[in-house]
Amino acid sequence: MDLKRINDHVSVSGQIRPEDVAALKAAGFVAIVNNRPDGESPDQPTGAEIEAAAVAAGLVYHAIPLGREGVSPEMVAQTKAVLEGSTGPVFCYCRSGTRSTTLWALSQAGQVDASQIIAEAAEAGYDMSHLAGHLGRN
Repeated sequence: MDLKRINDHVSVSGQIRPEDVAALKAAGFVAIVNNRPDGESPDQPTGAEIEAAAVAAGLVYHAIPLGREGVSPEMVAQTKAVLEGSTGPVFCYCRSGTRSTTLWALSQAGQVDASQIIAEAAEAGYDMSHLAGHLGRN
């Protein structure tokens, strides 16, 4: 698991396995957000498998899958609600971390300067500059 810290409240990575959940709990995360639809890859664990491991570890699990249909306002609102409602650090994953970072960035639009959002994503290795027009304040 190649965990990338966006800021003190959110980190992202590519696909995780159920056996990774204990390490996430030990690292202090309180919630897991799955941004990957089931069935994208034959070796991918299902969301239900990750959810079961999360619940067993005492973590909150959220599924906000972002597939070929693209980002919706509902996905952004769900992401914002999860982040705002969390009592500690949140871990988000998809295939590579890009979709998770995109949803995080869009959920921060209008609350955090676009330049800060883009800089935090870049520090973690994700280029979100193409979203600048959607992120509000500069």
